[in-house]
Amino acid sequence: MRPAAALSLCLIALAACGEPAPQSKQNAAPPPPAKWTTPVWETVLPTPPLPKFDAQGTVAHDGAKIWYATIGQGTPVILLHGAFGSAENFGFQVPALLKAGYRVILIETRGHARSTRDPNRPLSYEVFASDVVAVMDALRLPKASVVGWSDGAIQGLILAMRHPKRLDRVFAFGANMDQNGIIPGITERPIFIDFMERAPKDYARLSPPPHDFKGLYDAMYLMLTTEPNYTEFDLSKISGPKIAVVDGDKEEIIKPQHTSYLGKAIPRAKLIVLPGVSHFAPMQKPEEFNAAMLAFLSER
Repeated sequence: MRPAAALSLCLIALAACGEPAPQSKQNAAPPPPAKWTTPVWETVLPTPPLPKFDAQGTVAHDGAKIWYATIGQGTPVILLHGAFGSAENFGFQVPALLKAGYRVILIETRGHARSTRDPNRPLSYEVFASDVVAVMDALRLPKASVVGWSDGAIQGLILAMRHPKRLDRVFAFGANMDQNGIIPGITERPIFIDFMERAPKDYARLSPPPHDFKGLYDAMYLMLTTEPNYTEFDLSKISGPKIAVVDGDKEEIIKPQHTSYLGKAIPRAKLIVLPGVSHFAPMQKPEEFNAAMLAFLSER
């Protein structure tokens, strides 16, 4: 279901509720106002602006221009965002990494935000991962750690499969590695509807072709409904970088049993479940998310 259709159904359902029944006693005191408290895992905090970049640019690779930015000095950490997102989604994470002494490399996925795509070529997670390697090569980074969120987490695990010598460790939050890992009906959830209503505005503000969000949406829809498709055997071959498979206990997109499966299928992977957060944890409880991220990155 498309987000707009889901939103319409929600509004129709609310309208069908009708007016409240009149009070039985004419002089009865009105009831106290209801207190509606939205749980943390059903909201997202506005992300602060990213710090000033030390450098930014694009790397031409395989028919596209992949945007990147670097901030700070120290051990490099690459941040990879999720579907329809951008580097701006990491507004809470970048300052925490800089304070801890890391060099942050932001990369925007092919077709997203400031990165372009070849409209005549289908999108794929393998190509996304190869774009990351291309940026690392351009920046002369022999090795880095990856913090990936959702689609970015999938890219991080693919990089661990395909280029293990280029990674030190991967903090993979909210990944699915096959189609069976997805919970049906995500597009009907209010938090997802809100995110998808903001996505076209962010795209128009950041992207070189500001009016092509529908083209990106269609290309991503095709990819997301057919990929990823990695087997347990594929996952069992991951070796080299340290892996953390991470998710929230209120996750609304990835099945909890799939996250547990990844933690067992990937050799020596560390399974981390963050309490009281969903798929949008980096923007729900950033302090808790950052603490888990930094603890893993510094773990001996």
